[in-house]
Amino acid sequence: MSHDGIGPRAVMRSVAFLTAGVLAVPALAGCGSDDPSGKPLAGGDIARADRARIADGGTLRWAVDTAPATLNTFQSDADATTTRIAQAVLPSLYRMDGRGRPVRNPDYLESAEVVETEPKQVVLYKLNQQAVWSDGREIGAADFAAQWRALSGKDTAYWTARNAGYDRIEKIERGKGNLEVKVTFSRPYADWRSLFTPLYPKDVMGTPDSFNDGARKKLKVTAGPFTVKKVDGEEDEVTLTRSVRWWGDPAKLSTIVLRTVPRDKRISALAAGTVDLAEIDPSAARRVTAAALPRTASSPLMGPDAKRSAADALRSWAIANGSDEEAADEEISAREKLRRKTAKYARQQKALGGFEVRKSLEPAYTQLALNGADGPLADERVRRAVARALDRKAIAEAVLTPLGLPAQPVGSHLALSGQAAYADNSGALGRQDTKEARALLADAGWVQGGPVEEKKEKGEKAAGSEGEKDDGSQEDSGSRTGTESEGGDDGTYIVGEDNEEDGDSADDGDNEEDGDNEESGDSEESGDSGAGGEESGGDNKAPRDSGSGTQHLKQGSAPGAYAPKGTAAPARAETAPVAKDGKALTLRFVLPSGPGSDTLRTVADRISTMLERIGIRTEISKVDDESYFKDHIAAGEYDLALYSWPATAFPATDARPVYAKPVPGADGSLNVEQNYTRVGTDQVDQLFDQAITTLDDSERRSLIRKADSRIWAAAGSIPLFQRPQLTAARKNLANAGAFGFRTPVYEDMGFLKKSAQGPTGAPGTKSAEPSARD
Repeated sequence: MSHDGIGPRAVMRSVAFLTAGVLAVPALAGCGSDDPSGKPLAGGDIARADRARIADGGTLRWAVDTAPATLNTFQSDADATTTRIAQAVLPSLYRMDGRGRPVRNPDYLESAEVVETEPKQVVLYKLNQQAVWSDGREIGAADFAAQWRALSGKDTAYWTARNAGYDRIEKIERGKGNLEVKVTFSRPYADWRSLFTPLYPKDVMGTPDSFNDGARKKLKVTAGPFTVKKVDGEEDEVTLTRSVRWWGDPAKLSTIVLRTVPRDKRISALAAGTVDLAEIDPSAARRVTAAALPRTASSPLMGPDAKRSAADALRSWAIANGSDEEAADEEISAREKLRRKTAKYARQQKALGGFEVRKSLEPAYTQLALNGADGPLADERVRRAVARALDRKAIAEAVLTPLGLPAQPVGSHLALSGQAAYADNSGALGRQDTKEARALLADAGWVQGGPVEEKKEKGEKAAGSEGEKDDGSQEDSGSRTGTESEGGDDGTYIVGEDNEEDGDSADDGDNEEDGDNEESGDSEESGDSGAGGEESGGDNKAPRDSGSGTQHLKQGSAPGAYAPKGTAAPARAETAPVAKDGKALTLRFVLPSGPGSDTLRTVADRISTMLERIGIRTEISKVDDESYFKDHIAAGEYDLALYSWPATAFPATDARPVYAKPVPGADGSLNVEQNYTRVGTDQVDQLFDQAITTLDDSERRSLIRKADSRIWAAAGSIPLFQRPQLTAARKNLANAGAFGFRTPVYEDMGFLKKSAQGPTGAPGTKSAEPSARD
């Protein structure tokens, strides 16, 4: 799971058992067409080039979010960097193709198939006869058996994060020769292709000590195109070097350095030449794109002084040369700071001219999560009302259209367009319908324009979840309707009562140390920043000494106020807040506050406006990134939240714990696994149980789609859009960039030979799909 700009670990395949009978579920929305899976909305963008055009050697410096705490992907603190390293240095029996479907990796596997189903399911693997570990030993049944024993869950001395699938294996044995591995399952397991990727050597998996500690900071034995040379904790980087034992196509690069660079520092790192490849946010992508464009008289102004009007410049000159010496000194100092920042910006833009933005859609989607544990959202009718109020197409367009990416809302919780299990099942919930949303609220007892208590006693809870309590981690909050107060204002606009809180505090912009913050100078930035923000120097700001700036007009002080102080302004009936038992329906919307969260704030503002139209108020709370997931999402301290789930080719296994019905534990606590919305049904659990044991691909996909329809109907989470994937890459770097669904092919990455470069250093012909190797 992740939210934009922050990289919490991906879905972990967890054990999830619930003994349940088979429930017949009728075919629901999205299951009627012959092939509803469709095509990927966007292909990968990796500057494809044939291996013959790529130079031999070179170092690729690749920005990552974090240095890995462990190199063992099966431990709880493994992260995206752990996965990236494993892909480059360890066997992957299957990898993802451009449609997000598993395909056999011929470098390791000649074939794999189910050879028996009765009395037990048996899978026979035939390994590539050249496949060996870096110490020269053949990859074989002993490695498979060691990984099975470590991950089966039977020995608690192994500190494993997940064991789904491995717990269904009964035995592993050699086949007719050393190159055959025979795996027998105690119970049918449809997602058997998910197992043994990555495959670790028996040296790592053989004992609890070696599993728990032996592969955290080093991997002595590997079997990929690269090996792990060094994990540098002080520099926060990992160095991979070309493997001399690799039997496949030799790696073009001699070295890959995975270097930790925070998202808000990546423009500076790119401009300084310390990284060659980096995922970036939309504002950084605009800078990289603009740097490659020729500058003309009609080009939009960019940089720290882009929003300074001629009047601002004249006023600044007048103050700097005026008779007020103190004001003049301050203005001269400010002008010098601006000059230095402008010069730095220009230097960075020149350096960024050697890069380009490669873009696709990430194999992950952003969703609106509705906490159904308690409060108003425990009522399914209220959750459905929230869902029916959302224009998901408009939300997707707000995020993706400015980036030039396809803006289609996601229609499934369990797959993305192009994947085998995908179907648009959103019809099970219904399309956006404001009238129907209001009717659902009314049916749940929430009356439009109903009476609201003006004040509540100290300590009394508002109509919302427990998440509204102050836990000390809240950084900023703002209400979407009316004014705010610590006493719990009912949202009614009162003429003459000043609003003491303006939401986000203004930034004076004086930050020379971090050039990345200068993206705010981009005059086109509003393209995806969303409405609702006030920026210093914008159209609503008159010169400071004129006294006419509209942002200074407050309630009660505006000339020509239409009613005496304290008079309630009339509200339109269709947008009046809904109320029940004297309390307005107010939902706490929790968001991260760190770098890269601008997109989430844009989406939250859009959603809040849509909910306001049906009478639901939201209070947006921005919290520290470090506490966002642990203290809010996982702890259930929220009403509404935005976070992402990665796509998976094995939804019957990977998605089961995400949507399983929470069950009470022996100690009275609620075991939610990874279902952080706390919304689940027995029917969904039973459909997953059926799917995981169904070996027929077509029948299993049908069961997955039925489960997805049930998940839509429960309205615990609302998929919104597939996340944008924006990557800055050197123009002469080939076979790397925005990979989309496809697993990177590390041995094909490299820098073009000079003879193969186009006029700007980019590949002579650029192709998004397919990649260099299938």
